[in-house]
Amino acid sequence: MSLIDPGKKAPAFTLKDQHGEPHRLSDFAGRPLVLYFYPKDDTPGCTKETCEFRDELPRFNAGKAAVMGVSILDETSKAKFARKYGVTFPLLADADHEVAEKYGVWQKKSLYGREFMGIVRTTYLIGADGKVVRRWDNVKVDGHAEEVLQALKDT
Repeated sequence: MSLIDPGKKAPAFTLKDQHGEPHRLSDFAGRPLVLYFYPKDDTPGCTKETCEFRDELPRFNAGKAAVMGVSILDETSKAKFARKYGVTFPLLADADHEVAEKYGVWQKKSLYGREFMGIVRTTYLIGADGKVVRRWDNVKVDGHAEEVLQALKDT
């Protein structure tokens, strides 16, 4: 499946977080949702990105927006990652990459000449109406949470 363009309805999903609690897209109807896809728990770029969202969470909450991270690996990995860095928002386990595929972020990647499938760092800002407001592709981590906050103000 391809990336979801702004103006299109965000695909429905149900995934469990680091506490084993299920989260559905429909749970966030009526408020904006920042859904960021990151490759893997507790790796340098993913940790930096997650910690930026953690640090800016009060500002997202002030804007009535929810924040959720999604990556492969299971709830146990998410729980360990969240505990280690004091992450209080949901980190969703997409172990079979079904949701990553729905959102078009499960793609062929290349590292040191080796090709493999994985999550390409992508963020979706989903509006209160369930439609994609904005999408960031191949996210550069530094300052990304601030950029998403600015976009949230513009919605």
